[in-house]
Amino acid sequence: LALAEKLKLLDLERAAKLSGSGFICFTGAGAKLERTLINFMLDLHTREHGYAEISPPFLVRRGCMIGTSQLPKFEPDMYGLENGELFLAPTAEVPVTNFYREEILAIVDLPKKFVAYTPCFRREAGSAGRETRGLIRVHQFDKVELVKITAAEKSYEELESLIADAERVLQLLGLHYRVVELCTGDLGFGSAKTYDIEVWSPGQDGYLEVSSCSNCEDYQARRMNLRYKNADGKNRFCHTLNGSGLALPRLFAAFIENNQRPDGSIAIPEKLQLYFGASEIRSIRD
Repeated sequence: LALAEKLKLLDLERAAKLSGSGFICFTGAGAKLERTLINFMLDLHTREHGYAEISPPFLVRRGCMIGTSQLPKFEPDMYGLENGELFLAPTAEVPVTNFYREEILAIVDLPKKFVAYTPCFRREAGSAGRETRGLIRVHQFDKVELVKITAAEKSYEELESLIADAERVLQLLGLHYRVVELCTGDLGFGSAKTYDIEVWSPGQDGYLEVSSCSNCEDYQARRMNLRYKNADGKNRFCHTLNGSGLALPRLFAAFIENNQRPDGSIAIPEKLQLYFGASEIRSIRD
């Protein structure tokens, strides 16, 4: 946070004037770097990993939130409109996974692989501590999301490739990371298996979660009535998978920390220079 403020990459005080605590206003090179990371990830997943891009609505119906299991359990953490029927999406997983709700897909069309960039909105009710001021725990953040809709027998194979696709972002950026398989007690109630991808953050002296990749098997599909017709002509529930590919601003924080030079400037890796238009970020005057 101190590094970002010193280089005028963001302005938390003015963001608080606009929206209150827990919001970020990226400025100057910071706004440009965030856009650079988003475009880099979208291009990687569409060009090299074969995902189709979707730009979904940011408001979703209550039924969609139930379909992907955010509701009813997490309703206090969501931002809803007064009529209670529309919610600001807490993740692109909600609109993208629900894209084919109440449909029957042909097995030859599976897997469906989608990538979407959206802002995400969460109340983070009850949060406290040093993470609440800065880039780690906020009410609105940007994320590139990966979603797969698969046949039942292929879902775990697709989970492994989903993780590899998310990892590839960090590998190309040269950031140190680890992959953690969650134990049963830590799984979300809609997930059958989840891996977290965590990137090293010198400022936190620890790892930051930048992706959580889950196989929900048919849990969400049953709630959405999302099915496919198998080779025998029988209707079966699809399996759904999702994972961040990756989440900002935690990736932003780890990126600037790990690319800081002794003189306080930030090196831009060669992979990003074409997007960013420069090889470094230096301090600027007001």
